[in-house]
Amino acid sequence: MELRHLRYFTAIVQWKGYRQASRHLYIAQPSISQAVADLEGELGIKLFAREGRVAKLTPEGQVFYEEALKTLAQAERSIATAQRAAKGEIGTLGIGFMGFTSHLFLPDLIRKYKARHPGVAMRLVEDVPGGQDIAFDRGEIDIAFTRPLSADRRAQYDTRLLFSEPLVAALCKARKVRAKRIRIADLAGERFIVFQRSSSPAVFDTIVRVCNDNGFSPRLQNELNNMNSVLATVEAGEGVAIIPASARNLRADNISFFRLQPDDVRIDFVAAWQKREPSVPLKLFLQLLEEELPSIREKTLFS
Repeated sequence: MELRHLRYFTAIVQWKGYRQASRHLYIAQPSISQAVADLEGELGIKLFAREGRVAKLTPEGQVFYEEALKTLAQAERSIATAQRAAKGEIGTLGIGFMGFTSHLFLPDLIRKYKARHPGVAMRLVEDVPGGQDIAFDRGEIDIAFTRPLSADRRAQYDTRLLFSEPLVAALCKARKVRAKRIRIADLAGERFIVFQRSSSPAVFDTIVRVCNDNGFSPRLQNELNNMNSVLATVEAGEGVAIIPASARNLRADNISFFRLQPDDVRIDFVAAWQKREPSVPLKLFLQLLEEELPSIREKTLFS
């Protein structure tokens, strides 16, 4: 049974005969007659009882007619919904992000996207890079704002560099450091509070490498899963931290931040999405992201 069978059948009822249905559908009458005969054969019932030139519904035909109208109406709704989805008027978009870095640009980006595509439902997932990997695997997000991907994931994802940021040292204000910059080598004897490697390999490895390049291996006091926790532990006087400069946006009243010397290392922040044909909502989001990239980079200039 095809939708055309139902359309021909209901047209016969609505126009009270095969001839009028043929005229309104611009379909040859024999084709309509054959379609109804096929439909009756498939159903195993008679849909019409002939009375002269009038095609009158049988009782079972009347029941089938009412259901056929519902089916055709649902088909029309399905077509309209699919067409709206193809235009990006409806759909869903999952976005993974790191709050303290993404908040520099993401709220404005989301507002502009919603203004253009109000019918798209957005699902926001705040998590560390490692958590965003899991969210991708579960199908919970379509795009992530995150750190550079691990080697085993790069082949499966497309990425767009958004900006690069310096590292800074975070020390408890009780230390009363007067300098504007801190030599990395001078931190050799400190206890380090770090973002644990499983949460963000790129950040962890960069910090360790910076220390190694300046003549020492960091003495890791605590490895934590949340940047707020890292800063809180520094505030408590439990050690120092080297962190991305965007973490200065977090509330930390009792911490002083210092640019490093040498200051020649930058850590990237990227948008990442899986290498496959993107959904229409994702494609439209990527277009907006590309438009807004100059503005994003202007907002993320770190002094």
